[in-house]
Amino acid sequence: MALEKLGDLLWNPWLLGLFLLTGLYLSVRSGFFQLFGLPVWLRATIGSLGKREGRGEGKGLTRLQAMSTALAATIGTGSIAGVATAIFYGGPGAVFWMWISAFLGMMTGCVEKILAVRYRERDRQGGYRGGPMVYMEQGLGNRTLASLFSLCCIGASLGGGSMVQSNSISTALWAAFGWDRLAVGGIAALLTGLVIVGGVGRIGKVSETLVPCMALLFVGGGLVVLVCRRQVLPAALAQILEGAFAPKAVLGGGAGYGMAAALRYGVARGVFTNEAGIGTSAIAHAAADTREPAEQGMWGIFEVFLATGVVCTVTALVILTTGVYDPQTALAAIHSGRVDPQMVGAPLSAAGFSAVLGPFGGIFVAVCLLMFAFTSLLGCGYYGERSLEYLTGSPRGRRGYRVLFLLAVVWGSVADVRAVWELADIFNGLMALPNLCTILLLSPEALGLLSRWEQGRKKSRSAP
Repeated sequence: MALEKLGDLLWNPWLLGLFLLTGLYLSVRSGFFQLFGLPVWLRATIGSLGKREGRGEGKGLTRLQAMSTALAATIGTGSIAGVATAIFYGGPGAVFWMWISAFLGMMTGCVEKILAVRYRERDRQGGYRGGPMVYMEQGLGNRTLASLFSLCCIGASLGGGSMVQSNSISTALWAAFGWDRLAVGGIAALLTGLVIVGGVGRIGKVSETLVPCMALLFVGGGLVVLVCRRQVLPAALAQILEGAFAPKAVLGGGAGYGMAAALRYGVARGVFTNEAGIGTSAIAHAAADTREPAEQGMWGIFEVFLATGVVCTVTALVILTTGVYDPQTALAAIHSGRVDPQMVGAPLSAAGFSAVLGPFGGIFVAVCLLMFAFTSLLGCGYYGERSLEYLTGSPRGRRGYRVLFLLAVVWGSVADVRAVWELADIFNGLMALPNLCTILLLSPEALGLLSRWEQGRKKSRSAP
């Protein structure tokens, strides 16, 4: 397929390498702050909930709402279906590279959020708005790059953000309960419309409630499975490490998973699940009610840690410890070109949970997938709105965009979205290229803000 070839040309190896090198550069320049500054960013995020310190003027989103809105778009189908797909096509070693991309991506996400708050601007209601398009124009003085990013963001929100997510919802509910897919799509569009019509404020409030609940529900269910399969957990971890560096031939003729496949699918799925480097989540963080850009950067680190380091890791370990994934069967299907949809994606994750939880496992995954995909619709809808507003210079096209977005939700519930997945990957790549380059160029300023913020915290703590 032409779209698949174009996506592979864009992502492998150039863009994957740029993601890793950007994260590595920022990590080295910051002294690997995501690791050695762990107590700092934990205190500044979950340790600061309920405190008024660092808040701004009481306008816009709270810091938790900003992160929840960003997570609403990131913890979606990729956390369940994407991880399973990465293991199926890239082998267990893909999980290791997913971890590496997340570790390095923590600093990429941190710098993104710092720049988003540093260069944001006021909206007509007195709140804040910003994102990559704003720091590309104001920080670099390049409106062309900003417009390219915005166009691709609109395309990604209408494709991967609406059609793919609604298809995941309708497919999951049809498989679990036999519900009509078109009717499910209509209900999903109605519920999404009721939320997004209230703007970013209502999206933030709904996300603040749903995202923590759905993350705790999914992680809790996964931990139950892992406790039951704890005897084989060390073997699964060994499988991941061996697959990352010393992939074995599991088919006759020496055919097996190569390191390149593990790297390709691991990094790509890691990026898809936390969006560090793509830039879209910075749009939500720009609306946060905070005075310190670096403080919002701490939420960027925590966001990547939770989305990929916790949620995706649970999915991967459930699949590898329950025995539902067989590398020989997977490779045979890949090489023959006859991959059964039940062997990959959400059905593979559901099979892992069902292996321990019985019939309830499939229902559990369907419910989690429903919540993940619905919140993704909310976040992606907002990103598309903001990008359109940036291009047109006014909110007048907002209603038309919302109608188009909701129609795409209905259509996606019954459509074949394989081509849409490819388009979403292409749009994400076209957003990431200018965003990563901008992050590198503006990184001295962002890291300077981070350093001064750290020094200020140390002085305030040492003061009598």
